[in-house]
Order: sequence, then C-alpha cells, then structure tokens
Amino acid sequence: MDGLVEFKTADGAVVAVETVDDGASGSRLVARRDGTVEATRTFEGALDGVRAAAESALRVFRDGSLRPDGVEIEFGVKMSAEAGAIIAKGAAEGHLVVRLTWSPSAEREAGGAV
Repeated sequence: MDGLVEFKTADGAVVAVETVDDGASGSRLVARRDGTVEATRTFEGALDGVRAAAESALRVFRDGSLRPDGVEIEFGVKMSAEAGAIIAKGAAEGHLVVRLTWSPSAEREAGGAV
C-alpha cells in the first residue's frame, strides 16, 4: 500500500513524501488514521547518506586524470520513514547517472591543433 511519510526540516517545515510499501514486515512505525507516518529523522538527516555519496562521487571524478570542467550526478532517491533516503534501484540496477563535460581549450578556440 502506498502512503505518505512526513519529514520535518531543521526549521520546522513539514515535507510530505509519497512512499511505496515494499512489503517489508516488522515495521515499528505507527501510521495515523489517514495513513501518514511521521519520520524518525529530519528531512536533512534523511538525506545525509545521499549527500555523502554525492561528495564521494564528485571526489572520484574531479580528482585523477579526467579533470572534467563539469560533473553532473543524478541519483534516484527513495524515502523511507525508518531508513531515511536510499539510492533507489531503477528498472535494471541502482539508479546513478554521471555526466562529465569539458569546455574547449583555449588552443582549440584559437584554431590550433588538437
């Protein structure tokens, strides 16, 4: 059964996130009559693991031989009242898209050889 999880932000705002019941049993959370569950962490706290994963991925792609001018990382995130934010599994495997970009060098812009 699908439902809502309410996360509070550090400044007290409420963020409602739609969730999908994964069939896991043994949950100790109690839903209100409308089916909404209050999360045990703040919204920011729930996203801590995803932020750490993004920082780590950025380090991997910025440090080393590639040296891109831009790095774009896209995570699919699944929210859970108990676990917080989880990098979601896509249709095939874990959902992670990385785009690296390079700007033309000054030599290329001036018409020099590559």
